[in-house]
Amino acid sequence: MRVKAVIAYDGGYFQGFQKQKSTKQTITTTIETALKSVGIQSEIRGSGRTDAGVHATGQVIDFELPPFWNDLTKLKQVLNHKLKHIAFKHVCVVPNDFHSRFSAKRRTYRYLFKTTTPSIFENQHIAHYPPFNKELLQKALQSFKGTHDFSNFLKTGTITHTNIRTIYKAHYKKLNNYHIIYFEANGFLRSQVRIMTEVAMQVALGTLSLPQLKEQLSLQKKYVTKLAPPEGLYLARICY
Repeated sequence: MRVKAVIAYDGGYFQGFQKQKSTKQTITTTIETALKSVGIQSEIRGSGRTDAGVHATGQVIDFELPPFWNDLTKLKQVLNHKLKHIAFKHVCVVPNDFHSRFSAKRRTYRYLFKTTTPSIFENQHIAHYPPFNKELLQKALQSFKGTHDFSNFLKTGTITHTNIRTIYKAHYKKLNNYHIIYFEANGFLRSQVRIMTEVAMQVALGTLSLPQLKEQLSLQKKYVTKLAPPEGLYLARICY
């Protein structure tokens, strides 16, 4: 039977979600190694890739479960005992045609940062930017809402069927000393969230204008290719 699992992980300990030939220190390889140790030979499928250093609180994976594993609560407990820096939050049975990536309808990311220096306990999990203009940040984020061709907002070398994505939500809020940017869309290109975040923050910092952001969005000119620091980014939720 096929099962879906919601997982969280500290991306600071891994070189990204996807398997790589050069390292075994990826989310996928680490989970599949743990699965094999309890007799599960299935490969996992994820709702999306995350870069090295990027975290997740609501990543979704699915895999095939052999008949002898019929106690999903025990399976979650066993895997969580074996894994470090990765936690299985929920496991449930899904139809055989379920696919973590292709069945997903919406994806939500949040970006967490401070304008003061993060403490030694935070610096792997929270980014840092200088003081900024909150009103300009909100206006910059609003520019991303809607359906656009995000060809100027993806990592070079990316091959996709289409670069058109729909952003449903893009907004900012402050919580105590923390600043949070939210993006919700039908999908994201590779590193798209980090580039959008960096562009929006450059507008908020006054180093890029709103018209320039819109020129980059409308594919007239590319001003920013830099990625926001990975430690502030969290894959928060997948909706089906």
